[in-house]
Amino acid sequence: MAGMKQTPLTCSGHTRPVVHLAFSQITSYGYFLISACKDGKPMLRQGDTGDWIGTFVGHKGAVWGVALNKDASHAATGAADFTAKLWDAASGEDLRTFPHQHIVKSVDFSPDGKKLLTGSNEKLLRIFDINHYDAEPLLFKGHTSAIRHALFLKEENIVISASDDKTVRIWDTGTQQEVKKLEFKATPSSLQVSQDGTLLVITYGNNISFWDANSYDQIKEYTAPTQVNSASLHPDNSVFVCGGEDFKMYKYDYETGTELDSFKGHFGPIHCVRFSPDGELYASGSEDGTLRLWQTTVGKTYGLWKCVLPDDAAANESGDVSSAQDGNSVKAEA
Repeated sequence: MAGMKQTPLTCSGHTRPVVHLAFSQITSYGYFLISACKDGKPMLRQGDTGDWIGTFVGHKGAVWGVALNKDASHAATGAADFTAKLWDAASGEDLRTFPHQHIVKSVDFSPDGKKLLTGSNEKLLRIFDINHYDAEPLLFKGHTSAIRHALFLKEENIVISASDDKTVRIWDTGTQQEVKKLEFKATPSSLQVSQDGTLLVITYGNNISFWDANSYDQIKEYTAPTQVNSASLHPDNSVFVCGGEDFKMYKYDYETGTELDSFKGHFGPIHCVRFSPDGELYASGSEDGTLRLWQTTVGKTYGLWKCVLPDDAAANESGDVSSAQDGNSVKAEA
């Protein structure tokens, strides 16, 4: 597919910056994408096409963090109204509200979907039992500044958090104690666990770093030409993408750090990027208020992207498909 032009799908609907996004796993209905926005109205979309499904209405402030459980039956959100919420993803019903004492920046479901992890500007992590709403949450104390991101590792007895105190910390949920602290020269801007659970992806400054999820040793680190706000590793760990302050999306070879592609499509800094669970596309959210979906393999027929080859010339002449340029083209159909 050499020479193909990347044609992203633009997902509109939000009215303010998109600051976080998350995919579900692949379900019998495909996979889904949820986005957090400062307009306070998180949106659910079909993951492979970006088609809008619904908006979760109920927060009274900017939504900073979102999550979907594995089968996309439930969604979670964290917001500036000092609450995290649990939603029925099919009906949009607000099932539970979890009060906090400050802005909730991050939410994540445990692997079994029974617990909800939150990180807030209180410098605290909390784990709520979704099936026992009235039970007191587990509390994790140690960060000295606001928490930006918090995730369960593949084994739900370990959680990881990134903070404005320039640390990433690993916690044992059984003892509620910190077991490891990673220190950085700049505030960690994003945190991801690889799909196979073996790697941590941490961005800070212009750097994308990769860490062993068992030993917590650094494996690799690469530098991008801009301040990086988010990065995501492909499900097969072959490539990673990142975006930041220069409005561009970058794709790199994981093993060598070689830049493979860079694309400009957004009209503002990129705040969040994530690969889809099948690795066929990656999504980005920006200060410009949009999400964009990008093909991992440019020119492949997938979702709304249709590849047009020279053999389709007759069809082109009859107007059945878009005309091919330079022999090959790819069309993103809205």
